[in-house]
Amino acid sequence: MKRFLALLLPLALAACGTPPEPFYGNPGPEAERLAIPPAPVLMVPTPMEALLGDDAARGYAQDLADALVRYDVPSLAGPVVRDEWRLGISARLAGGNVIPAYVITGPDGKIYGREDGAPEPAQAWSAGDETALQGAATVDAKTLSKLLARINAQVQGSNPESLENRPPRIFIGGVTGAPGDGDAALPLDLKRDLPGPDLVVVNSLRDADFSVTGRVKTEAQGGQILVELDWRVRDSNHRKIGQVTQLHLLNAQDITPYWGDVAQAAATQAAAGIDQVVGNAVLKKAK
Repeated sequence: MKRFLALLLPLALAACGTPPEPFYGNPGPEAERLAIPPAPVLMVPTPMEALLGDDAARGYAQDLADALVRYDVPSLAGPVVRDEWRLGISARLAGGNVIPAYVITGPDGKIYGREDGAPEPAQAWSAGDETALQGAATVDAKTLSKLLARINAQVQGSNPESLENRPPRIFIGGVTGAPGDGDAALPLDLKRDLPGPDLVVVNSLRDADFSVTGRVKTEAQGGQILVELDWRVRDSNHRKIGQVTQLHLLNAQDITPYWGDVAQAAATQAAAGIDQVVGNAVLKKAK
């Protein structure tokens, strides 16, 4: 059996840090039947009870949404939208200060968390001082991002479809560029080797948490063929999260017209690397 040299090339997720999962990605059709559906965006409506004038209130909602985005919480300033998570803002006087107060409400109308913000000088706050409001948003966004992370843990722990409660599902896509029957043999053998207790192969990309596709490049070298096989792993948002690369010098007759045991060896070794890439991605999401 021919052996491939496998190189595991994990990639960092596109964003810095890990977004709280209720506000990450597309919830998909599964969300409709969940008691607590994840939502892609946290809405920040204009606060009407935050001791601010109309313009300042709209500005603060925008400042806070922008600050939350910097903490990897996809947020939008705007009116409440059905089936979205939202952040309610109010404020109260405490001596010479104003204390902002925040409420996280889920798409089911349930309150999932409350948090007070840092005290702000009442005069600057009520005057709608732009610098003071931006500073408050920056400070409070950090606290709110931690609250949202705790809410995420609670939501995912109660969600049977969470990756914390089931093995990831992966879809095996096509392979391109292989001579002989490699484009057909390689994914077929990978479907045989990849399933296991930590990974489930599904037949539909729509049902998958991750997907993998292959690309083969060949180069004549000293009477042999240098074969490079790249397995690219993507998440459900189609972002590349890792790659397994295999290199080997082969004779032409090893892969034309049939790959045979070469495809079997490549798939077996690739399966271990793909499983590791997916495992790393799941761990990053769980942090």
